[in-house]
Amino acid sequence: MSAATLRRPIERVASMDPIRAAAVYDAASVTLVYEPLLDVDYYARPYKLRPGLCGMPKVSADGLVYTFTIREGARFHDDPCFPDGRGRLVTAADVVYSLQRLGAKANASCGMWIMAEVANVAAQDARTVSITLKKPLHVFPWLMAMPNVGVVPQEAVKAYGSKFGGHPVGSGPYRLAEWWRNHRMVFTREAAWRGWQDAEDVKSLRDDGSPATGAVFDRLEFFVVDDESTKWLMFLAGEVDYLGGISNNNWDAVVGKDGQLVPELAARGVRLFGAATLQVMYAGFNVQDPVLKNRKLRQALNCAFDFPAWKRFYNNRLEVADGPVPPGVEGRLSGTFAYGYDLAKAKRLLAEAGYPDGVDPKTGRRLVLTITLGRATQDAREQAELLASFYAKIGIKLDAKYMTWDAYLKSVNEGHESIFFLGWVGDYPDAENFLQLFHSKNVSPGANHGNYKNPAFDRVYDEAMAAPSVEARNAAWRKAQEIIAEDCPWLYLHYPKAYTLTRDRVEGYRPTDFPYGMEKHLREAAK
Repeated sequence: MSAATLRRPIERVASMDPIRAAAVYDAASVTLVYEPLLDVDYYARPYKLRPGLCGMPKVSADGLVYTFTIREGARFHDDPCFPDGRGRLVTAADVVYSLQRLGAKANASCGMWIMAEVANVAAQDARTVSITLKKPLHVFPWLMAMPNVGVVPQEAVKAYGSKFGGHPVGSGPYRLAEWWRNHRMVFTREAAWRGWQDAEDVKSLRDDGSPATGAVFDRLEFFVVDDESTKWLMFLAGEVDYLGGISNNNWDAVVGKDGQLVPELAARGVRLFGAATLQVMYAGFNVQDPVLKNRKLRQALNCAFDFPAWKRFYNNRLEVADGPVPPGVEGRLSGTFAYGYDLAKAKRLLAEAGYPDGVDPKTGRRLVLTITLGRATQDAREQAELLASFYAKIGIKLDAKYMTWDAYLKSVNEGHESIFFLGWVGDYPDAENFLQLFHSKNVSPGANHGNYKNPAFDRVYDEAMAAPSVEARNAAWRKAQEIIAEDCPWLYLHYPKAYTLTRDRVEGYRPTDFPYGMEKHLREAAK
């Protein structure tokens, strides 16, 4: 293996067009080639933004106008779409074109929502762009760091037309050298990228915070592998250097009872990383359902959820969820959730809901609820069976219904399912990104799949969005979460933890919720 080659498995990438980057692996590949306006600092915790293609923006006093300046030396890669095949400087016109392309309804981008509050994008000069919003939006800078915002040259879009997604032309640290669809992607380092000359752009740190001194990876080989066992065997054989996940079947072979990497793997130069994530897993309650609109019942269902047993089922790879906003997020409400696991309280609340001992007085029989899942895998069935065992302890019968993923999403979006499993991955570390899931404006087919409507919540949410200061906004977010905590529109399952394996030849790695373009920070450890 070349000393300058990093190898890792990925899932299928559908397109290398930034506006088509719908999945994590699409985004991770796109941001190797393209640059959004801003970047998420790879090493900063809590997360913060830093310059990307542009420097940090200037913001008008009213919070409506953001002015970005393209950094010196930003150039598109050499490509036949340009005269004489030579890349050119990135201009403000390219930024305007890319953002307008992202927001155009005709393009139906998965990231079109990023531009929803943008009123106008204009070039002030060759390197300066002003973005005017319809109303103040405090999270707007984070939107400008999303992979969908990667800046593209109009020449390439025109030259390659419908094939542009397979022929990327960007200004980033790597370029796509080979792509065998559904098999392998190869990226090579773009030596002319201006960022290689900026220590902050490509900062690489060891675990102790000292600078990594190894060589930059000149070549990245991504192998498309679906099967978890195959990924594991490739890692054990040294065919890949990074494994972004550990399956349940392999957990005991990796992590000992003490929660540490097993000695056999440690002796082979394997390293284990574990970290919290900006994710929340939940079972949504359709509050328009005649039964589930009963708040006391929803509270009882939360109290009956045996989190310790759930955690054991997941090999302790998760944390208890006490609300929709995970730890590490600006504006999160901290404190004890009043409807955490408490079987006696669950039975009391169930009686107050009108179902003493789980009996439906209308029928004289046990209350029967149905949870719908989008997969019929063994894991999904075991999840449903475990949850059913929790509710059996308070007299409720929980049936499971399984659908194909596409049919499941369609049915949930249309509001047909009463209880359903879903998760949410934060796009940025702000409470707004999670609490939007409860605003009445976002009911199905929007992200508020439980069709929760509470005017008091909407009012506080809107107050937060219009708040004049960070302190006032966070106070409103906490109040909004207090309302949610009492209404229990979800069964809060857990906050996932992410576990990653690397080989010790890789320096500079950090677990992150924003792994987009992270390879520029990794180094080949000196031998």
